[in-house]
Amino acid sequence: MEVDCAGCAGCCIDWRALSGAEIEHERRGPRKPLDDAYNLVPLTRDDVRGFLEAGLGDAMTPRLWTAEAGVEIDGTTLAAIDDKPVFFVGLRKPPKPVGPFDRPPTWLPTCAFLDPTTLQCRIHSTETYPEECAEYPGHNLALEAETECERVEDAFGDERLLDGTVPDDLSGLMLGPQALGQKLFVHPEPDRIEGMIGRIRTGEATDADRAEFVAWARASAPGTVTHNRAVYERERTRVLETTSWVGESTAEWKRRAGEDPNPEFARGVEERRGAPGTPGWGE
Repeated sequence: MEVDCAGCAGCCIDWRALSGAEIEHERRGPRKPLDDAYNLVPLTRDDVRGFLEAGLGDAMTPRLWTAEAGVEIDGTTLAAIDDKPVFFVGLRKPPKPVGPFDRPPTWLPTCAFLDPTTLQCRIHSTETYPEECAEYPGHNLALEAETECERVEDAFGDERLLDGTVPDDLSGLMLGPQALGQKLFVHPEPDRIEGMIGRIRTGEATDADRAEFVAWARASAPGTVTHNRAVYERERTRVLETTSWVGESTAEWKRRAGEDPNPEFARGVEERRGAPGTPGWGE
């Protein structure tokens, strides 16, 4: 598997507004994401633990799904197991001034960890780099599903997927029951999330909203729908007490969205708050 990511970052940016493409591959079938985030990366339980231990608990956000049958909360029917809503945990996507595919910079929803200047991930190859990101697009290739590389090629030209060979060392896809407690989590107390659904739908989840789901994900037992309440209490407190460069930068990006879209803002918005730099693409 070989890809050309220079000047792209298509899997980290909601680039659809640049092409007018009507791509809704995440919103097919009877269960549709409650939020409007594009290409939300599902974090594993180990990923969640890594971010928490790195002091980046405020970088994560939940995804729930609407469904024809499930549990009703705040007037919305959510996908559920035994009347308990199921969810993923992903990374926040604030608006950032980015210029992928040789386009002029513009404000687009962008992964919290993407440097808008170099279009490189600030945590690439670190211990906190998510498993799904590290293996992308390997899982798509294994499932013979379209990759974001190919969508970008169709919309903007250039060759991005240079070698479509499925890696030999690809980890498990965790589909179906094996995903429970590992990638697909269950919130055991639906009453606690009443009042949150509207905010999650519009991308305005509060720190407390996000902490609620992140903590239950961390407290989940692999392969089951059971939880450790002591772990939940501890991790919820830890998330609420977290103030990282990601959380602070996300708040400022939201305030500044709409200004002159200069990617150099990143040095003032992210790096002065402690964000790690990126090497650039070189020759």
